[in-house]
Amino acid sequence: MKFKSIKTKILIWFGAVTFTILFVFSGAFYYFFNKSVNTSIESRLYKQAAFVKNRLSSGANINKIAREHLISTFDLAIIKDGKVLNKTKNFDLNVLKNKKTFFIVDYGEYLSAIYRLDFKTPFAGQVVLIQQNIDDKVEDLADTMLWLDPILLILLIFIANKLIDKILFPIKSITKIANEITINSLFSTIYEPKENDELRELVASFNAMIKRLENGVKKIERFNNDVSHELKTPLTVIRGEAEITLHKPREPKEYISCIKTIEKEATQIQKIVDGLLLLARYSKTNIKDSFEFCNIDTILLNIVKKYNHSLTIKNLSLKIKKIEVISTKANPLLIETIFSNLIDNAIKYTPKEKNIYISLYKNNKIHFLIEDEGIGISKDKLPFITDRFYRADESRNRKIKGFGLGLSIVKNSVELHNGKLFIESEDGVGTKIEVIL
Repeated sequence: MKFKSIKTKILIWFGAVTFTILFVFSGAFYYFFNKSVNTSIESRLYKQAAFVKNRLSSGANINKIAREHLISTFDLAIIKDGKVLNKTKNFDLNVLKNKKTFFIVDYGEYLSAIYRLDFKTPFAGQVVLIQQNIDDKVEDLADTMLWLDPILLILLIFIANKLIDKILFPIKSITKIANEITINSLFSTIYEPKENDELRELVASFNAMIKRLENGVKKIERFNNDVSHELKTPLTVIRGEAEITLHKPREPKEYISCIKTIEKEATQIQKIVDGLLLLARYSKTNIKDSFEFCNIDTILLNIVKKYNHSLTIKNLSLKIKKIEVISTKANPLLIETIFSNLIDNAIKYTPKEKNIYISLYKNNKIHFLIEDEGIGISKDKLPFITDRFYRADESRNRKIKGFGLGLSIVKNSVELHNGKLFIESEDGVGTKIEVIL
């Protein structure tokens, strides 16, 4: 049988463990108490038997010994060569069949204890003592335990039940609030207990998780809005061009112009989709499988060559401060993406006839630096420039092609390599970006 309730499981386990402990404890206590009682009786009989032996050695008569010292508590017999020489009136001869030095006979309501002691004077024989009507304290103890143990078990389970209710109360609160939380109501939090214990840590972790979920939902909503906005414009252009062109017959050059516009907008859509796919393709769990040894300096130089034409058009000077030969395990595609996006951004946002500086070196870690003399970014916009589809100033940069995905892809690629991205910028002066892998 399976129990869904944690409380029920705890009570069952607690009851089973408690029952076992009580059973073992009662058994052990019964055993040692019984042994202690028997030892006490044996010691008492030994002392009496030793006393009788000494009196016999001094020539005293057995009846006189019994009458003066044993009274009615003990019965006495003197044995020689297996025969009874003398005994008190109530001595039970049947006990002589048992040859043990000490043993106890259980008569139900009472016990009898028998003890034998050898002596040599005035002749070689044995003193046999019987103590009658001994209270069976061990049996009384067993009877007490039979009704006391179940009561203790029930009492302990009752107390445990109350304690578990108190312990599980915050968990029930968590469950209640968790059931009330939806995408539209992520503002709920759980009151943290005053005690600084594991439950408080659990509540604090739960509240932190709610906050992360809330931030995640906000990012998803913003991402969806940005994606729809970025794709809406080129799709609207494509549809408008197609509708106007198909409205009536056109000259060949008009069709060509329409197709070029559609191709341009379709290319923008493809770039957006490619960027999003690149962001989604790799994660912390699968990135290591794509690592291979690659020459970082060679990848950088190849990327620089691809942008020679763009540099020439704007008459920009790309100056290499330092490039070291570096070989390491990495994802070549993501390394290319980091370099190409950063160089492309530097070229886009640097006015004509300005300078761009790059450096690549290794000092325990791999460092890539790129500095430009471009338009820069204001300090209030700097924390957001790695967000997807964020562009620092749309009104000022509307003539510069881009979708706001570049730095987001760079940041994601750097983090997948357990690296760090540092960005410094001053509005109207330029931007410095450092990648540490």
